[in-house]
Amino acid sequence: VEADSELDADALHEVAEAFLTVVRSHAGREFPTDPLEQLDLAVKAVFASWYGRRAHDYREYNKIPHDLGTAVNVVAMVFGNLGEDSGTGVAFTRNPNTGEKALYGEYLTNAQGEDVVAGIRTPSPIAALRDEMPQVYDEFQRIGERLEAHYRDVQDLEFTIERGRLYMLQTRSAKRTAPAAVRIAVEMVNEGIITRDEALQRVEPGHVVQLLLPRFDDAARSEAAERRLCTGLNASPGAATGRAMFDPDRAVEAAKAGDPVILVRIETSPDDVHGMLVAKGVLTARGGATSHAAVVARSLGLPCVAGAEALDIDYEARSMRVGSTAVAEGDTISIDGTTGELYTGALATIDPNFDEERDLATLLAWADEVRRLQVWANADYPRDAERARSYGAQGIGLCRTEHMFFEESRLPTVRQMILVASDATAAKARRDAGETLSGDDEEAIATFDAALAALEQTQTDDFAGHFRAMDGLPVVIRLIDPPLHEFLPSHDELLVEVTLLRERGTDEVRLAELEETLAAVESMREQNPMLGMRGVRLGLMIPDIVRMQTRAILTAAAQVAAEGVTPLPEIMIPLVGHANELRETRTILEAEARAVAEASGQSVAYKFGTMIEVPRG
Repeated sequence: VEADSELDADALHEVAEAFLTVVRSHAGREFPTDPLEQLDLAVKAVFASWYGRRAHDYREYNKIPHDLGTAVNVVAMVFGNLGEDSGTGVAFTRNPNTGEKALYGEYLTNAQGEDVVAGIRTPSPIAALRDEMPQVYDEFQRIGERLEAHYRDVQDLEFTIERGRLYMLQTRSAKRTAPAAVRIAVEMVNEGIITRDEALQRVEPGHVVQLLLPRFDDAARSEAAERRLCTGLNASPGAATGRAMFDPDRAVEAAKAGDPVILVRIETSPDDVHGMLVAKGVLTARGGATSHAAVVARSLGLPCVAGAEALDIDYEARSMRVGSTAVAEGDTISIDGTTGELYTGALATIDPNFDEERDLATLLAWADEVRRLQVWANADYPRDAERARSYGAQGIGLCRTEHMFFEESRLPTVRQMILVASDATAAKARRDAGETLSGDDEEAIATFDAALAALEQTQTDDFAGHFRAMDGLPVVIRLIDPPLHEFLPSHDELLVEVTLLRERGTDEVRLAELEETLAAVESMREQNPMLGMRGVRLGLMIPDIVRMQTRAILTAAAQVAAEGVTPLPEIMIPLVGHANELRETRTILEAEARAVAEASGQSVAYKFGTMIEVPRG
């Protein structure tokens, strides 16, 4: 026996007696038999539920005030568990996953409503009701259409059938996924149900973000075919990879440690919500499209695979098994809420194709008609700028040039520059003053200039890519901002490695290199790096870095201008705390701009400025 619907009256009587014994042993009193006392306790329990952990976590996540309180509705109930001509279900007037205009939901015969939501039994799709109880289905469809037209929104309907008669228990506006929210909003405008302004209000900014999230790469999916464990119900779309966690509390701990988490449960309940809030996706062995896991996952924008009945989950062992394959807590799994597939290991993802999101493009075009603000993007690489342009960005608001320095192929050159920057700058100052330089001075200058030249070429190429992508639109490029030690290895890691090499007395060459790096890191350590040698102050102390970046920006602009592109560079000076810092930097910029114009034969217009972000007393 797997469900209470399979028990006869005698067996149910035995179960009821067992429950009464449990109540007696835990509560220390008999179960109340007075209906009014039962009602009073039930009402108080609902009020008390407002203060429960899961309710608190849900309000925190959705930014609902804690002082609102809750209400209790007391209504007479009908019964869906009186036989095969009775039943209960949950349905939506449109598909909450895709937005398709068709009834979507599930029902169970000979059951009460909690059986559908709890996921204890796997229900039948609502379409099957057309064959099983055609008159009830037709009536339900008419009522759903009427309610949607009245409320002018997709409805989440709960119903019970008692001995062949349909009763509507509840209706409310339905939770929906991001793709569904956009499609429903656009189609309801086209159907004349709502206005464009109303459509814009119904799609949240987070919905747009979800539509732009990566999905599993088709090639990676094909290669991972042997790692596909099973297929469940595609309860909430999206792709997620993370560590399998079988307990919501442990999922929270893992997420706090920085691990991506997939919450795996036989079925979820409201007690699991705090685990779902930190998860990247949800996987259940039981339940359907209207189960707790599916509904909550959709409302949170989480991928969810529900009703994967091939899963054998063992909470005590913190593991699950599909056939001969076992997955332990902490193992990496991937779920595809769009297809319902479960894989072991990680799958590669790709970015969505914005051109395919026609409903989103329509909605954003409506937004463009009424908006007042422009949207500029953050883009550190040309590919980011290209994507931003395709999404409709009207400029690059910030390109952080130091992010280009962190690329693996460039970092050795950056570190080479840093290690000799101070010596080379000081040597150049002495040379300009007419002093004779030593061999070490000449070597430091040569090393420094070679590194700068290499970085200038790569930055020129990157900036040219930005200007091509944003042809005719402004690109704000921030000169180097972080302190130089951030580009060097960790002080503590260096210290450990140097200490070990000294103890072993081997590899003297490697030891000398690390000692030099460690000395450089220690010389750059500061008590308060935020207000120390960084940003504009770094640029003034080592002006060749500012010169190099300025040349790269303006040379790139001149190159693309010769191609017919219209570059609009804007140079941002970071962390300026005094007007004189900006004046000195402006002098450097203008000198380099003149030099680039003479060398290229083309003068490029540019702006320069700063973001006021450093408080002064």
